[in-house]
Amino acid sequence: MRIFRTAAAVLILDGLALAGGAEKNAAAPTFNHDIAPILYANCANCHRPGQVAPFSLLTYQDAAKRAKQIAAITQARVMPPWKATPGYGNFLDARLLTDAQIAAIRDWAAHGAPEGDAAEKPAPPKFADGWLAGEPDRVFKMEKPYSLPAEGPDQFRCFVIPLNAEKDEYVKAVEFRPGNRRIVHHAILFMDTTGEARKRQTSPGEGYPCVGGPGLDITGSLGGWAPGAQPAVARGGVAHTIRKGADLVLQIHYHLDGKPEEDQSSVGLQFSQTPPAKGLTLYVLGNEHIDIPAGDAHYVVKASGILPMDVEAMAIFPHAHYLCKEMKVDAHLPDGSVVPMIWIKDWDFNWQGAYRYASPVKLPKGTRLEMTYTYDNSAANPRNPSNPPREVIFGEETTNEMAFAFVSMALPSPDDVSEFRRGTRAELIASMLEEGVPQGLGPRAAPLQLLLNAFDTNHNGKIDPEERPALVQYLMKRGAQK
Repeated sequence: MRIFRTAAAVLILDGLALAGGAEKNAAAPTFNHDIAPILYANCANCHRPGQVAPFSLLTYQDAAKRAKQIAAITQARVMPPWKATPGYGNFLDARLLTDAQIAAIRDWAAHGAPEGDAAEKPAPPKFADGWLAGEPDRVFKMEKPYSLPAEGPDQFRCFVIPLNAEKDEYVKAVEFRPGNRRIVHHAILFMDTTGEARKRQTSPGEGYPCVGGPGLDITGSLGGWAPGAQPAVARGGVAHTIRKGADLVLQIHYHLDGKPEEDQSSVGLQFSQTPPAKGLTLYVLGNEHIDIPAGDAHYVVKASGILPMDVEAMAIFPHAHYLCKEMKVDAHLPDGSVVPMIWIKDWDFNWQGAYRYASPVKLPKGTRLEMTYTYDNSAANPRNPSNPPREVIFGEETTNEMAFAFVSMALPSPDDVSEFRRGTRAELIASMLEEGVPQGLGPRAAPLQLLLNAFDTNHNGKIDPEERPALVQYLMKRGAQK
């Protein structure tokens, strides 16, 4: 019915247009008065020369020849790229057009994309060339340029940058600067205190392929970047802690643009001389028990975890691969209420990123975080990398799958970080064993099998709810002894 009314409205407007051209131009939105302000505010950050988008939208000529395409993708809410469902979590930097803006673009295209009065055109936006958060105290750059071919699939690569901290340091602002905006699609910043990332490189500065993540036991994060994102500036009392000897692991998604390119991206850090009043840590909610049959169009993966203390959720970064189509994370509070964390109804691996909450989300001790991810491994899924579909299990490769939600959390005190990590790591392992030992873990499967054998008291091949507390308590004690 809505489609019929829309079509009828277009016919009526076209009829008025036939009655006189002046009425048509008066009724139709114009680029200069109506459309340019929308494009400049929401699209130009990527759709301008030298950026990752394939074409510019700064001029009338650029926009007019793509008017129907712009109308179609904005009505489908493909662009601007913002995957979080409105009203399900309140986030900073949301790239969302209003219904009125989408209707204006639609009507403008339907009326032949008129340019309008030149006097009504706003000035094109100006973009800062320098550091948006101010001059950093220190800049860390990829050790050498990385070369990419002209064509081929997108690349996900991790680069290891020594931070050379001689003691623990505190970071209050983080800003990623892409070295080549034409090909850098997005970046995620991890910290490694184990030295494992260095070992994965064939030679210093070369980095290593990392599709699903850095492939490490993540000890911290400095946030992420995507075109249009603002620098991550810590809220009051909160700061990132860089441990002595830590490395920055920079995961970059490269989108090839048809000619050979190089990139040498950098990260600017501003330090605080005052230790943070609160602890900052990365909570990992996930399930590695994934085995999706070929042709299954509705495969559901769930996971849950209990928070061992009061926290404030600062940001969330959901992650899966190509087969995922929907992901939802909720927080179930001890009083029975439910706080929505994020809901993505049309997941797209190419548009993943971190979502920062407009205000910290307070979650009391005992809160149960729950995630539900749905996957489509059928031939009808246009994002399925396999044709015909094949069985897909958990793994690091693009053609494997994952189910994780990384949540940046502030704790009451920095002294709480170690205990919190022990507790959440124990809960994560217990969640992994709810359905037995997951497939595709390689050498990691053996210690998990030993834990399952020890705590599966009813011998049904999995950890049941009544068996879980004993396993979690054991893992907490073992972690404290390390």
